[in-house]
Amino acid sequence: MNATMTEGPELAERAARELEEATAQEIISWAGEVFGNRLCMTSSMADALMVDLAAKTLPGIDVIFLDTGYHFAETIGTRDAVESVYDINLITVEPKRTVAEQDLVLGPRLHNRDPGICCHLRKVEPLRLALEPYSAWLTGLRREDSVTRRDTPVVQWDKRRRMTKVNPIARWTREEVDAYMSEHGVLVNPLQYDDYPSIGCEPCTRRVAPGEDPRSGRWAGTGKTECGIHT
Repeated sequence: MNATMTEGPELAERAARELEEATAQEIISWAGEVFGNRLCMTSSMADALMVDLAAKTLPGIDVIFLDTGYHFAETIGTRDAVESVYDINLITVEPKRTVAEQDLVLGPRLHNRDPGICCHLRKVEPLRLALEPYSAWLTGLRREDSVTRRDTPVVQWDKRRRMTKVNPIARWTREEVDAYMSEHGVLVNPLQYDDYPSIGCEPCTRRVAPGEDPRSGRWAGTGKTECGIHT
């Protein structure tokens, strides 16, 4: 693909077609060629699969982690381990208000009363600001994750943020994920071994029973399935 092609929706649409059958490494390499240091990636630290892929393909890449103030201790520990093990530039982003400040202004346990607003304040808006210096970002979205993600292209145009969104492992199955992590010794959040296949903020994440959708433990009982970052 022509790496000098004008950036924007047309580039993303063309790349999605041409890279649909490409490997994750090839997709990441393409993004690095096109966007250079205007490319970053995000990680929730549920595991370091995407970090491993990106660090090996684009050493020193900026990795954004959203510290909502509500994370499990295991997630923060995974973040610290990832920073020490992989060749990345970790950027920890925090909301404008601490949890205590938010409780004072909006009342305690906003995550129970209105999880949509809580996610917006502690995830969506901080990420919007963190992504402003970049033209593209890598994510770990997979089509198998949930019904809402089944049509995820490997490259897409993020209309809301007006930037290119690259999803190198969109086509990967759970088996492919497990095989890669086993073969390469990828760091994993220990909660994954305690029936938390999808890990978010502690107050809004529960264990998942065998056979349940992997994301059913997120905002259980609220009808909410996404924090808003990818919708």
